[in-house]
Amino acid sequence: MLELRYRGSCPGPGEAVSPPPREGEAAGGDHETESTSDKETDIDDRYGDLDSRTDSDIPEIPASSDRTPEILKKALSGLSSRWKNWWIRGILTLTMISLFFLIIYMGSFMLMLLVLGIQVKCFHEIITIGYRVYHSYDLPWFRTLSWYFLLCVNYFFYGETVADYFATFVQREEQLQFLIRYHRFISFTLYLAGFCMFVLSLVKKHYRLQFYMFAWTHVTLLITVTQSHLVIQNLFEGMIWFLVPISSVICNDITAYLFGFFFGRTPLIKLSPKKTWEGFIGGFFSTVVFGFIERVSLYPFQIHSIALSTFASLIGPFGGFFASGFKRAFKIKDFANTIPGHGGIMDRFDCQYLMATFVHVYITSFIRGPNPSKVLQQLLVLQPEQQLNIYKTLKTHLIEKGILQPALKV
Repeated sequence: MLELRYRGSCPGPGEAVSPPPREGEAAGGDHETESTSDKETDIDDRYGDLDSRTDSDIPEIPASSDRTPEILKKALSGLSSRWKNWWIRGILTLTMISLFFLIIYMGSFMLMLLVLGIQVKCFHEIITIGYRVYHSYDLPWFRTLSWYFLLCVNYFFYGETVADYFATFVQREEQLQFLIRYHRFISFTLYLAGFCMFVLSLVKKHYRLQFYMFAWTHVTLLITVTQSHLVIQNLFEGMIWFLVPISSVICNDITAYLFGFFFGRTPLIKLSPKKTWEGFIGGFFSTVVFGFIERVSLYPFQIHSIALSTFASLIGPFGGFFASGFKRAFKIKDFANTIPGHGGIMDRFDCQYLMATFVHVYITSFIRGPNPSKVLQQLLVLQPEQQLNIYKTLKTHLIEKGILQPALKV
């Protein structure tokens, strides 16, 4: 915790603390001026100390409480802490995988809600760390503004998704046509309102701290909302582009943990001391074999599956290393204590977000061509004269290519 230190000699018992007179001012100056100066000096000392801290001065966040169900605690009470954690992680992993399969069975809409829920929870976990580290609970309006920006960014991204993939439906609804036509302007206006509220909330002596948290919020939005939007876009490209990357990362996480637990001897990276080369290499080969065997009947997708599995096992873990470095920087073990034995939701999805970006880039680079629905959507909002000109140009082009026969002149 921060210490509030008074400058100068310590007062004796019963003596009041009074600030030194300001330059050009007598010691017995106006009482109201002294009181105001005392408050400003006190705040300046507190936040000046906060702004000048080094990494070693970051206060430790209190450890999260253990949320392991009592029934598991009793059943595993006779085991060592190492094996107790192994069983808790294993049982909760199987539970989460079972729930995931159930949601898959319920359809794409439920998967979208799941992604949105995970995104909100990850945002909450990261932003809460910022509040605790910078002691910013008392900053005016800042908690409200953080969640407001989350709503604005989600409105923008989900509106883009509706415009891209539901163009035909939008054309039948006049109100939706207005929202889609001016979607980016509306989104910008909403964000601008939040930006103006932030500027109006700036308070003297809090400026640097408020900008710390403003930047923290936007980086968190970049990590969580942007990546979850890409997950949704991958889902709309086909369920297989959603399931294969996620299952590859899950396979790599599980097999790397098992190989590291039973055979790990050689440390892999200082950021995450429990990670070993044995686990990393074992996870790599297991994931690639899993990607090859599981989709042996899906040629040519099998080739893409191997590419995704390779990325998930070689580059995907760096998302976990990044998260480990973040946690070490702020002296925390986990992002939260949401899942016993695993930590927070962000602890389980740090690699998934990196994977989502790769899959989106992979699809746009090697799989998907121009989107006909987007072209059609743009054509339908043109003036009739413009549509007719495009029709004539396209017809002439198709005739020249030999796809259409020229009309016979009578």
